[in-house]
Amino acid sequence: MATDIRSMMFVFEDLIRVDDRGMREILKKVETPQLTLALKTASEEMKQKIMGNLSQRAAEMILEDLAVMGPVKLSEVEEAQQAIINAAKELEADGTLSLGGKGKEDMLV
Repeated sequence: MATDIRSMMFVFEDLIRVDDRGMREILKKVETPQLTLALKTASEEMKQKIMGNLSQRAAEMILEDLAVMGPVKLSEVEEAQQAIINAAKELEADGTLSLGGKGKEDMLV
């Protein structure tokens, strides 16, 4: 039950804590249009984290798409963000990355 609650509490902005290698693995599993949509309501810090793990060309294209993107439904943005969270959770289940923040016993030293 605690695991279920913990997984529901994990939100898109929590991905800021993922290391750069892990973020690149997540981004490999995400389609560009989905990522662009997910970034629509993201904090500036989150945008910087993601853009820093993309090629310069890909980052420029996404920023350009965001600039010209018109209004979208919040539910669509949240759906795109949830898809990225699900990709991260799949990678964690595979042992590819650690999402961290699960407690002292899961801390890497």
